[in-house]
Amino acid sequence: MTTRTWPATLRAPALAFTDGRLEAVKWLALLCMLLDHVNKYLLAGAEPALFALGRLALPLFGFVLAYNLARPGALARGAYRRLLPRLAAFGALASPSFIALGGLGWGWWPLNIMFTLFVAAAVLWLVEVRSSSAIAGAIVLFLVGGLFVEFWWPALAYILAAWLYCRRPTWLRMVGWLGAAASLYLINDNLWAVAAVPALFLFAGAPVALPRARWIFYAFYPAHLAALWGARALLS
Repeated sequence: MTTRTWPATLRAPALAFTDGRLEAVKWLALLCMLLDHVNKYLLAGAEPALFALGRLALPLFGFVLAYNLARPGALARGAYRRLLPRLAAFGALASPSFIALGGLGWGWWPLNIMFTLFVAAAVLWLVEVRSSSAIAGAIVLFLVGGLFVEFWWPALAYILAAWLYCRRPTWLRMVGWLGAAASLYLINDNLWAVAAVPALFLFAGAPVALPRARWIFYAFYPAHLAALWGARALLS
């Protein structure tokens, strides 16, 4: 019995990022998020262009998370054990400012984007374990966790789809990734998130690279929310 293989021309293109380019994607996401939050909290949403840029932040952050966790041996190297406590801790640290600025729904609900990334990473960890109980736990966590985090189930689906594509790029998985990006329309009321996918392919070959700053991403999120909270208080 022979195994059918597809010609190379029919295979989906793989995404290959150097650490420096991936760091540049992270900084671009931080910039998009900052401009979106300045527009939301200080300018009362008066700048549509800044709002549109902000719709790229979650897809870019989610991709960086998915790409790093899709690296071979991520589970064995303890990547999840290091990542999950950091996301939870800095999400909790950001929560007072996030809530004081108005949050997104009612009081603490939904939880901020750090917890979105936390739930997504926890789902991926359970999927990586591959036991039947872990897979069942991943499904339950996806369904329940999506109710409590920013960008809800579409964000979790996007990160999962990006992770699957990075692990084994196929055209079917590309369709799934684009479909998950399009599902963010339910939250954003636009399709800007879809633009992040082709932009990432262009970015992978761009002549840009930044040195890795391990803790800046985590610290930036609560720090910028606290600064915006203070700035809004001064301006009011």
